[in-house]
Amino acid sequence: MLRSERGISRKEMADILGIHYQTIGYVERGEYMPSLDIALKAAAYFELPVETLFSLTPFPSLTADMLKG
Repeated sequence: MLRSERGISRKEMADILGIHYQTIGYVERGEYMPSLDIALKAAAYFELPVETLFSLTPFPSLTADMLKG
């Protein structure tokens, strides 16, 4: 969500992190856990603590929350 809010494409984010663009989709869908190196690079890029972007417990679904309200 943060990536798209800032108008950054998957390809641009992948280039920033030095990974394949498809990996961004896997990470965003929760299908792949990034390495510590990738997580730290993403956090540094967005100037946020790493735990703001990644967590050991799943984040609640924003879509589900929107449908409730």
